[in-house]
Amino acid sequence: MKRTLLTFFIFLLPILIFSQEDAWVYFTDKPDASYYLANPLQMLSQKALDRRTNQGIALDNTDVPVSTAYLGQIETSTGITVMAKSKWLNAVHVRGTQTDIQALTALSFVDHIYFANHSLNTLTGPGSTTPVATSRVGEVKDKFEVEVNFSYGNSANQIEMLNGDLLHQQDYTGAGKIIAVLDAGFIGVDTASPFQRLHDNNLILGGYNYPDGNTNFYTRHNHGTNVLSTMGGYVDGQLVGTAPDAEYYLFITEDVNSENPVEESYWVEAAEKADSLGVDVINSSLGYGSYDNPNYTYTYAMRDGQVGFASRGASMAFQKGIVCVVSAGNEGSTSEPHIGIPADAENILTVGAVDSSENYVSFSSIGNTADNRVKPDVCAKGLSATISSTTGTITTASGTSFSSPILAGMVATFWSALPNLTAAEVIQFVKESADQYATPDIYKGYGVPDFQLALTNALSAQSFQLQEVHLYPNPVADYLWIDPKESNTGNLEIFNQLGQKVLTVKVEGQMVKVPTDDWASGIYFYDFSTNNSKLRGKLIKQ
Repeated sequence: MKRTLLTFFIFLLPILIFSQEDAWVYFTDKPDASYYLANPLQMLSQKALDRRTNQGIALDNTDVPVSTAYLGQIETSTGITVMAKSKWLNAVHVRGTQTDIQALTALSFVDHIYFANHSLNTLTGPGSTTPVATSRVGEVKDKFEVEVNFSYGNSANQIEMLNGDLLHQQDYTGAGKIIAVLDAGFIGVDTASPFQRLHDNNLILGGYNYPDGNTNFYTRHNHGTNVLSTMGGYVDGQLVGTAPDAEYYLFITEDVNSENPVEESYWVEAAEKADSLGVDVINSSLGYGSYDNPNYTYTYAMRDGQVGFASRGASMAFQKGIVCVVSAGNEGSTSEPHIGIPADAENILTVGAVDSSENYVSFSSIGNTADNRVKPDVCAKGLSATISSTTGTITTASGTSFSSPILAGMVATFWSALPNLTAAEVIQFVKESADQYATPDIYKGYGVPDFQLALTNALSAQSFQLQEVHLYPNPVADYLWIDPKESNTGNLEIFNQLGQKVLTVKVEGQMVKVPTDDWASGIYFYDFSTNNSKLRGKLIKQ
């Protein structure tokens, strides 16, 4: 009898464990959109608005928060728990039985539902043609196998490999740029000595713990601590991060106690918060491929940047002017060696691992994406990277979890040298500087970047662009003259400080006179686009 009962229990165990399903509920609209778009500081900080304006990115409905009225009705629905929400994707992550979740389609404002369990998506009604699953590939269980003259100690190799020391010597150290770190926890960052310099200079701006729903982010796990140390850590003669003077937000999105797609939703929610705070760079040493519930696992065919919730969130971050840097994953030696979610996202930098001699490391997940885009994009040191422990001991660890932040810190440092570049330009200059740019492969992508070369190329491009058009007078009073050099042809767009377009002019090789007497006083930003380049700048209206 005991054996019979035990067998029966074992048979029921999967049913008991997975009786609750996870799903995303997508809404039809945002009824409060007009209010928020007219009052942008109610949804975005001034830093976020400035970043949009600098890059010529207009505000739109994706910036508007999820409707509180819709959210309230979902929260009070029978058997439903709201786990997370996303304004970019206008959706909430819910947990409940399949029946209770399916009942939400009766609400007039619900557009459609995607279950994390792929097999259920044929049941979700009209519009549910694409499964939205989630899963983890990289996991946090890494394989632990100048003007300024820093004494790098053992961290020298991981910086010099990227020619980051040359940027540091020119006094480019990430100052003025903000990095958000999305990770599993930051134990010891408030007490360990390698992070004291960050505290002394008020470079840790805040953060949030999404799994616990509170502001205690110096908790849960050591992984984020190790990751942060490669960017912002400092111990003279032992460890110097790649962006020691950048500012940081620390977000816990990973719950190491279980593997569930809600972590992807936490990831997107944190990315949205980072955007609203004016962050420039996101580092995520996390990845998703398989969950505790095997029905949620992503197949390789799903790793195309369009299926994963976090992947679509990462691509949205790029549209907001943020450079996302994501670890490729540590599955290169497994039966499913490909990069996962959100490493498959479009318009991000996915980072693989190399050793101290820039050779591919076998654990580093490979590309390409299912739709055959180059992945990883670039590589940095991931074997025996120099890091700090939670107690401040300088040690080494291996994994793409460390190649990613080493690279992310250099992105912020490079961007601090040329702060007016767009996210797209930053990504392109980094790729073009890599040693395999002409012949990318599935192991190292475009290869190891050279940030001094990227800086040289960017400065040369800016010098070229400045010869293409002249706008005067600046400051302007009643009329603005646009003088295209050498008969250049292009489109000139002008935006106000809220990112709203106020003027579009077709320039066709002739001087153009634009009346500005009805413009409000203040700062304006312009884009002049030709077939092969883009010039950006600022105007002051008196």
